[in-house]
Amino acid sequence: MQKFLRRLERFSQSLLSPLSYLSAAGLLLVLGALLTSKPLCQALPVLQWAPLQLIGQLLYNGMMVLINNLSVILCVGVAAVRAKTEKQDAALLALMAYLVFLTANHTALEALGLLAQPNGMTGLAGTGQTTILGIQVVDTGVASGIVLGFAAAWLFNRTCEKQFYGMITQLYSGLRWSFLWLSALAVALGLGFCFVCPPLQRAVSALTGWIAASGNAGVFLYGFLERLLIPTGLHHLIYMPFQFSSLGGSLTVGSVTYTGAYAVCMTEYTMGLPLSDGIVWMYTGFTKTFGYLGIAAAFIFTARRENRARTAAAMIPLAVTASVASITEPIDFLFCFVSPLLWVAHAVITGGFMVLLHVLHVRAFTSNLLGSLVFNLSAGEQLQNMPLLYLLGLAETLTYFAVFSVLIKAKDLPTPGREAALSADQSPYADPQEVCRFIAALGGPENIAQLGNCFTRLRLTVRDASLLDMGALLSLPHKGLVVQGTRVQLVCGLHAAQLRHALEQQLAEMAPV
Repeated sequence: MQKFLRRLERFSQSLLSPLSYLSAAGLLLVLGALLTSKPLCQALPVLQWAPLQLIGQLLYNGMMVLINNLSVILCVGVAAVRAKTEKQDAALLALMAYLVFLTANHTALEALGLLAQPNGMTGLAGTGQTTILGIQVVDTGVASGIVLGFAAAWLFNRTCEKQFYGMITQLYSGLRWSFLWLSALAVALGLGFCFVCPPLQRAVSALTGWIAASGNAGVFLYGFLERLLIPTGLHHLIYMPFQFSSLGGSLTVGSVTYTGAYAVCMTEYTMGLPLSDGIVWMYTGFTKTFGYLGIAAAFIFTARRENRARTAAAMIPLAVTASVASITEPIDFLFCFVSPLLWVAHAVITGGFMVLLHVLHVRAFTSNLLGSLVFNLSAGEQLQNMPLLYLLGLAETLTYFAVFSVLIKAKDLPTPGREAALSADQSPYADPQEVCRFIAALGGPENIAQLGNCFTRLRLTVRDASLLDMGALLSLPHKGLVVQGTRVQLVCGLHAAQLRHALEQQLAEMAPV
């Protein structure tokens, strides 16, 4: 069990580095969302000024392209983090491999006659396929990027130093040998996903009929799976059939029949009709609007005291983005892999509150905070129990805060702000003398075989563990030291990358000419 947990921790740490930028992206994303929000623009006409709208669109679309291409970012980032040497080359090769993977997957789908045709209203959503970098492929969420990133790093570490000495074969030594292996891997994965993913997608789709016929148990499973399956991309196959097909109900007005929860609810709203029970399938936005505020508050509350202000600065924009713009991925991927326990609890709470909304006959919009307020206030008598909607929203926020806080502290989960970090703004290793002390404690420059870092730890390998000066290592400024044979890890918080860079510079200066 301990071995499994250590592997899970290493897996999670490999994802933290590429995901660490999402906090900064979230700040710009929420600003763009606010500037382009129609309800806010109606309340503040000054925001309708064309230059402000252009700025808002640039910020929003510029950050959304990162959210929509997280699989690419994770593939490149994981490969760079996991590579033991030549990290920049590993990242570049992973990017090339991912492009080969996308093209191979699209080519295989086309050759097998499996390419889905986009719907005029929903595009490829709900078909089990999506478009990445302009290439139509099987929708795997971020799973394909993660799988290829880890596989690329594993292959790179085992092939990048291979040397051939023949007249022709020497051309394929080193990094070019890695490229050949990674290209072959990418083609194999692109073809393999065409056969592995569709059966999984059909299995998920088969659940929708049972969900529709199972009352509150079905409503719970609907909400539970819609959140749980986000990392795999399969969640589209849960909510799309209800929102855009007959599973979500139908409404006949004159000679026209409207099908799907979305079309029915919009028609009822437009025509002034009472909202029907089918609106329950539209409540996927409820947790986005309210629950993520509680998640962010729990992360801030459980952060180490010295990290709390920094964690709040990172989490508040992401929580506002989720609530105002219904964009939850920046928070989702900060904890779904780090702690599967929290992710399952998240899905359970989501499903539970959807059942509560259904049982208490709440019939109102929950698309996002500003949008739902505008819709609900303008709908008037069409709604049922609108005040109860916001009371339940407050209850969900508090529930998330309480459950997440208890689980994080009880299990000591590595959520944002929990890592041991130096409180000072300046790394103590900015002083070259401190760096030299560290190198000496490691047995000298000749004893350092490999250098690397994750989000909060410096990771290195030494040639001879007996040369380590443990007393000197323990006396250095850090928040934790782990020595396993020739592997050394130093917990130094957000200064890990700075320390690695300082060590590389100092080692270069100490190297014999």
